[in-house]
Amino acid sequence: MRVERDRAVLAGLLGRDPLLRVYELGDLDDFFWPFTTWFRRGDQVVLLYGATSPPTLLAFGRPERVAELGALLAEVAPVLPERVYAHLSPGLVGALAGRFRVDGAVAHRRLALTDVGRLAGVRAAGAVLTGADLPELAELYAVAYPDNWFDPRMVETGQYVGVRVAGELVAVAGVHVWSPVFRVAAVGNVATRPGFRGRGLASAVVAGLCVRLCEGADHVALNVRADNVSALRLYERLGFTPVAEYGEFSLSAWGSAAAG
Repeated sequence: MRVERDRAVLAGLLGRDPLLRVYELGDLDDFFWPFTTWFRRGDQVVLLYGATSPPTLLAFGRPERVAELGALLAEVAPVLPERVYAHLSPGLVGALAGRFRVDGAVAHRRLALTDVGRLAGVRAAGAVLTGADLPELAELYAVAYPDNWFDPRMVETGQYVGVRVAGELVAVAGVHVWSPVFRVAAVGNVATRPGFRGRGLASAVVAGLCVRLCEGADHVALNVRADNVSALRLYERLGFTPVAEYGEFSLSAWGSAAAG
């Protein structure tokens, strides 16, 4: 196991499966790179992203390679922080069980925009949001999506769009990662204000954002909870299809205050 800092090497490895590794490819961008630590053994790669609290661990792989990726995770485990939020492909969490207690397992799906033509059949909407809109955006998330993960820096990408009704921000869609260099984007932070739901506003802002993203990205993807049926249907209507399933987990090192 080694810490890898060569972006060209990482881009080559991650680019072999760009839809599965779209978040990691995005994190190679200068905007995210300073917050990343990459672990590699052979062609297996694990990312620790440090701009979140707690840090986020990403380990994605196809079923036929899960044993190799699990072996790398087991080597990485001793050097990880005491608290980590992990995104892991099926079969990998056991590699961390010796060091961490695992809580809060939630099944998710990775979807990718594979039928761009469907966007043409949806009324796209949304004006680009800027830093000046952050107070309104924070207020909207507080009432419409209080448990979301939102990094205010992401608005600087210019890839957040919103819809207003009578001057009030009522619907928004944005990105978790976006890289014009590596030409990938991950949609996130989609929310509609209570009282304005059921009007097609979520579809409109996501469609508007995706049209914008496709101008500079070859791969557009997103993560969604496996039990969020309404969101899955919405994204299917917009041309997204399943790429993989994975789990999100809260990890606390044995013996730490968090683990008890």
